[in-house]
Amino acid sequence: DPREEASRVPERVDPYGFERPDDFDYASYEAFFSRYLVVLTRRAIKWSKLLKGKNSVQKSLKVKRYIRKGIPNEHRALIWMIVSGAQTNMEQNPGYYQRLLEGEKNDKLVEAIKTDMNRTFPDNVKFRKTADPCLQHTLYNVLVAYGHHNKAVGYCQGMNFIAGYLILITKNEEESFWLLDALIGRILPDYYSPAMLGLKTDQEVLGELVKMKVPAVAELMERHGVMWTLVVSRWFICLFIDILPVETVLRIWDCLFYEGSKIIFRVALTLIKQHQAFILEATNFPDICDKFKQITKGTFVTECHTFMQKIFTEPGSLSMATIDKLRETCREKVLSQG
Repeated sequence: DPREEASRVPERVDPYGFERPDDFDYASYEAFFSRYLVVLTRRAIKWSKLLKGKNSVQKSLKVKRYIRKGIPNEHRALIWMIVSGAQTNMEQNPGYYQRLLEGEKNDKLVEAIKTDMNRTFPDNVKFRKTADPCLQHTLYNVLVAYGHHNKAVGYCQGMNFIAGYLILITKNEEESFWLLDALIGRILPDYYSPAMLGLKTDQEVLGELVKMKVPAVAELMERHGVMWTLVVSRWFICLFIDILPVETVLRIWDCLFYEGSKIIFRVALTLIKQHQAFILEATNFPDICDKFKQITKGTFVTECHTFMQKIFTEPGSLSMATIDKLRETCREKVLSQG
């Protein structure tokens, strides 16, 4: 029956425009989503009461708790803008974004960005050249503007995915630019600078945290000479985009914008700790790498609501002070290795 066929087609593409893979498990996703919808509806009512039609919210323990439980999609862009400081920056710099787009351009930067356009979300229908509007154009503008705004960073791979996600959520070019600035300029320490010192440091920090919290896995990695950068660098660079399911990534980002980069460690530690026994079955180098790919799939990560509860309980206490201390020693180590 063609009508039945027609009603089944839309599911191939998720609400954000991503095509689902051939082996997508519709049954367990439906089961999860029908439960999650109830949660979302309940959260939406609470958020509407909190915002009372205003376009502002003050940071507080209550707001932090609300954010950990997820921001409804209709409020997500607004809350990200407010809690990240992007809103304030945008209001204090009217016309700045437009001026960046109209200004002189660095040809090498423009070229690098153009090269990555077709590589950004080839599985997303909104980024196809045939889409109307085609988000490639918006993405190009945001990245070019950002590269000229932050010359120390310019453009590096990974930023295209992050900007792309921001565009899908905000549906607004200028807001995406200011959120990208919040992430790269303030929230993530030096992940995208040419030397990527912050990224290399944080991978080492994760290694140290695993030693403390999941020592058997740290020992396995060491025994087989697997560097952390091999298995987790994309987690950090892409902030879990294309690693975890969209809904889960967005829930992680909710907390990232409010609480900062330590959320990345909470997620990473939870994935590793939860699958400790599975990872420890690995007996060689390629096996370990494969296990790390496996642990980012399946129902544990799809059930984003319970997953998010887990990231705040499973790794135990994780203070910013601990992370800052580890960052100091790890940065020294990275610099000494040249």
